[in-house]
Amino acid sequence: MSIGIVAAAFFSSSCHETEERQDASHGWIVDRFDDIKVLRYEVPGFDQLPLEQKKLIYYLNQAALCGRDILYDQNNKYNLAIRRVLESVYAAYPGDRSVPEWKAFEKYLKKVWFANGIHHHYSTDKFIPEFTPEYFESLVRATPDSVFPQDLQPLSSLLETLRPVMFDSACCAKRVAQQEGIDMIVQSANNYYDGVTQAEAEAYYAAKADPNDPEPVSYGLNSQLVKNGRGEIEERVWRVGGMYSPAIEKIVYWLEKAAGVANGTQKETIEALIAYYRTGDLREYDRYNILWVQDTLSHVDFVNGFTETYGDPLGYKASWEGLVNFRDDEATKRTEVISDSAQWFEDHSPVDPQYKKKQVKGVSAKVITAAILGGDCYPATPIGINLPNADWIRKEYGSKSVTIQNITHAYAEAAKGNGFMEEFMLRPEDRALIERYGTICDDLHTDLHECLGHGSGQLAPGVRGDELKNYGSTLEEARADLFALYYLADPKLVELGVIPDPEAYKAEYATYMMNGMMTQLTRIQPGKDVEEAHMRNRKLIAEWCYEKGAADSVVVKMQQDGKTYIVVNDYVKLRELFGQLLREVQRIKSEGDFEAGKALVETYGVKVDPALHGEVLERYARLNLEPYSGFVNPRYRPVMENGEIIDVQIEYVDDYAAQMMEYSKNYSFLPSKN
Repeated sequence: MSIGIVAAAFFSSSCHETEERQDASHGWIVDRFDDIKVLRYEVPGFDQLPLEQKKLIYYLNQAALCGRDILYDQNNKYNLAIRRVLESVYAAYPGDRSVPEWKAFEKYLKKVWFANGIHHHYSTDKFIPEFTPEYFESLVRATPDSVFPQDLQPLSSLLETLRPVMFDSACCAKRVAQQEGIDMIVQSANNYYDGVTQAEAEAYYAAKADPNDPEPVSYGLNSQLVKNGRGEIEERVWRVGGMYSPAIEKIVYWLEKAAGVANGTQKETIEALIAYYRTGDLREYDRYNILWVQDTLSHVDFVNGFTETYGDPLGYKASWEGLVNFRDDEATKRTEVISDSAQWFEDHSPVDPQYKKKQVKGVSAKVITAAILGGDCYPATPIGINLPNADWIRKEYGSKSVTIQNITHAYAEAAKGNGFMEEFMLRPEDRALIERYGTICDDLHTDLHECLGHGSGQLAPGVRGDELKNYGSTLEEARADLFALYYLADPKLVELGVIPDPEAYKAEYATYMMNGMMTQLTRIQPGKDVEEAHMRNRKLIAEWCYEKGAADSVVVKMQQDGKTYIVVNDYVKLRELFGQLLREVQRIKSEGDFEAGKALVETYGVKVDPALHGEVLERYARLNLEPYSGFVNPRYRPVMENGEIIDVQIEYVDDYAAQMMEYSKNYSFLPSKN
């Protein structure tokens, strides 16, 4: 389960010009538009890797890029057609490119690339072009027909179809709709379901589930659920020979290349993934996950497949993602110390003893260097990952956690001197503590969240793990965050030598409460509720602790010079509150208590104070910052001699649009309508 990019909500660069590279380890800005900035990231250590590991990374990188079209189509059935029309115009339009309308067109295309479709990558709201339908159609008419793909013809009919999809705010309004009381499937514009209602989808998968199966498969994870011409509900499975086959065949081709240079354990793991892609059999997927989680020695690692379910409001369907990485051996010493003590942390957790694991198995953690980002990890990427997601695999075989060091480093470098902390953190002593310990606490929070938080606890007998439905993702992220927050203040971390000062945790507590109650609201449009799972999680935790600690003024809202600040007065009591909430959230998950989970999320994680929201937006706007960040990938070039790869060279890219056009040219395998 991937932790969202917490830091990116408030750490960003303030300069609107493209920055020059400062040194080999710095992130830097290559583009800025709308509410987004695009950075580069470095891959330190790649040049020093042995040739076989370089080749393995190259092949896995290619597999990670080949699934790009899948995510576009999953996000909305019109996305591929829209992207290809836009790109054709962008490549060949012969008219005036200096007018404001063209600049608006370019911005819209960049947003589509960044979001892998027409809905915002984080809020999932559809963004409307800042140019008219008439201007768009004039661009298409002026562009030579020959540059448009054949499966978009006739263009006149296509434009008629796309006009409401692109320009009508009521059509395909939200990719993931989770408001209480609606049919979340009918109202969501993703492409995981076709002609099916929420009630029908829930009944379909409830009928498949065997409550007595100790190893339940993740039904629905790799398929589109549709109603056929006879009115019957069936699944279109994403596999070779099934839905998305042309792209999956390319993924398999490169995975087979990777298996040819992998070591014995990793070769078996990759071959299991290939078998899953060929058959679509979810038991094969479980076999792959078990092999993958047990492979803790391979220096190069990867994620490739239908993995996270945040894009489905019911939590069945998984988006396609790819990530290739290799271990940062020095930084991994920190996470190894934590994972080696996993049983101690489990035993001393404040949760009900019956929901603690008596024996923690297979918890591994490492710090990694990302080599390529793909699918739902690109351009916006998580900073940490904990997988696999199946509770029974985690219980019996363990989990694998990573913190992506070169990505967090790029964020930190881009954030220097942006004025954010001076604007939103009231007390100078808090700012000094954050300056000193903010980075290490951010990293430790991610380590604890991914390595121990997601891997902690156990379900009650008879509970499958999917009972929390649309609230499951939020509550799972809250559980992992609370585990991390609770233990950040524990003397055990000082004893283990992973934190230098017993007071350092206060830096994370102060920023977490500020972000959860205030500054993450920069990502919400006026009048909107909080809907994204990670944001709901942070708001839930912060607002609950604020309310429960009000009598003792544990956390307060202070006014100074007409500005609101969130101030922590009692860090010890705040930790106690984190522990109390952790106990309750674990109980809710362990018992599958849907009503209690719903009440917690709806009460504390959804509604926004419009006055405070307006103030935050106004103050943030004055800083001239973007609340979202993403990345361009490096480019890897094999050096050939007599038909063999003798080296792989890395090149850093500084042109966002050029990379997107290159990817569309080289990694576009699906038809415009699937």
